[in-house]
Amino acid sequence: MPYVNIKITREGASKEEKAALIAGVTELLQKVLNKNPATTVVVIDEVDTDNWGIGGEQVTERRKRGS
Repeated sequence: MPYVNIKITREGASKEEKAALIAGVTELLQKVLNKNPATTVVVIDEVDTDNWGIGGEQVTERRKRGS
């Protein structure tokens, strides 16, 4: 049973976009690894940009600077 955890920043990914991610990852695992879609688990975690850091800095602050 494959388990895939996708982490994205919480910036308004729509319900439809998340559904497309879940379907796409499930299909990819079926095609590449011959995994059963019925037992493939996909979880999407949305993280506030204050809680996501790159290079020692919050994404929120990096974006304010335009980096």
